[in-house]
Amino acid sequence: MGGLLQQLRGGRLMARVMRSTSWILLGYGGSQGLRLASNLILTRMLFPEAFGLMALVGLVTVGLMLFSDVGIAPSIAQSKRGDDPDFLNTAWSIQVLRGVILFTVACGLALPFAAFYDADELATYLPIAATGLLITGFNPTRIETAHRHLLMGRLTVLDLTAQLVGIVVMIVLAWWLQSVLALVLGGVVTALAKLVLTWAFLPGAANRFRWEPAAVRELVTFGKWIFLSTAFWFFASQGDRAVLGKFLSLESLGIYNIAFFLAAFAMQLGTAVTGRVMIPVYRDAKHETAKIAKLRFSISGVVLTLLLVMAAAGPWLVGVLYDPRYAAGGAIVTLLAVALIPQVIGMSYDQAALAAGDSRRFFVVSASRAVFQITFLIVGVSLFGMIGAIVGIALAHLLTHPVIVWLARTHDAWDVRHDLVCALVAGTLGAAIIRWHWDAIVALSALS
Repeated sequence: MGGLLQQLRGGRLMARVMRSTSWILLGYGGSQGLRLASNLILTRMLFPEAFGLMALVGLVTVGLMLFSDVGIAPSIAQSKRGDDPDFLNTAWSIQVLRGVILFTVACGLALPFAAFYDADELATYLPIAATGLLITGFNPTRIETAHRHLLMGRLTVLDLTAQLVGIVVMIVLAWWLQSVLALVLGGVVTALAKLVLTWAFLPGAANRFRWEPAAVRELVTFGKWIFLSTAFWFFASQGDRAVLGKFLSLESLGIYNIAFFLAAFAMQLGTAVTGRVMIPVYRDAKHETAKIAKLRFSISGVVLTLLLVMAAAGPWLVGVLYDPRYAAGGAIVTLLAVALIPQVIGMSYDQAALAAGDSRRFFVVSASRAVFQITFLIVGVSLFGMIGAIVGIALAHLLTHPVIVWLARTHDAWDVRHDLVCALVAGTLGAAIIRWHWDAIVALSALS
């Protein structure tokens, strides 16, 4: 990225992009480092089933967030009224109302969800975890204003501080309670810490309740497709836990969840960067195609390199970091990391649609990915267990890519050279890594 930095330093927008990207990398790297450290401590205090239960709790809370997302963040990022106090306060009021509704719905789902997954503890843990949804609804729109203007420094520090507070509480409670309750309460404390810190230390006017009809209309018009997109994104991002939680034991689901954290690190890093910087880039520099192409190549190159390193080192890394109960996770890391290559190649294009206010095509991509992923996950895990499920994920991403290309071509964002080079290099290396770890991958068929 060094050469790219020199080439982009001249433009004010691109300079802000690079600064923001640096902060995102620091923030995401710090966040994942904290998560890894907490995982290493917590896996020695708790049991694999605890992480399986927590995956199911997260399935509901994250699912509700996605099923109710009305696109407030991208609306503020792309709207001409994104700095208007009336617009921001109306958006915040909708967000608060949403948090109250989510808390109520989560509490109502606790008993049926516990019965469906045959895990009675969920009836107790879900209402507690849902408190975090209620708290998050009161987060100030100053967070989204910082994203809109690519001013990430202070926000990154506050996010990491909130996460650290939550992790410390989680570890202390795990030592004291020896229960999944420690993980649930830690999540609530993290949400509360972020709320307090962002209200206290982010610059800007405090939000107040406001309901301006014009702002509501704009938010709803843009957000209706975001709502549908994120509802389908639930199946794409959480569908693996939903399906595997029904077909596999809590122990195997817990091992998968730990492995996914390692395997998806690079892909989620790339998603964090593209999701925050590409909308302003497409919005304000859409004619600077050469610079955008170099930025895209740079992001994809870094993310794919990290993904392939994780695929190659997965079994060794899990063996070093975790105790023997999690040994099967090493092969899962390898297979998952390779399966995510197609998603990484196309991850920057959908932001072009959002930057242009085209949330409808963004929805089509999300819906396609979700339908493919759930279909191939169910077929794969039914026929071939864990291996079949992960291969299903890879096939879903491959079949989604032509839909992403359709979106990108519509907004003059598709870079065929980028896709071909990345697919050829990363695909070849990924296949070689799978062949190298083939025996460990085949052994995954024993998981149930």
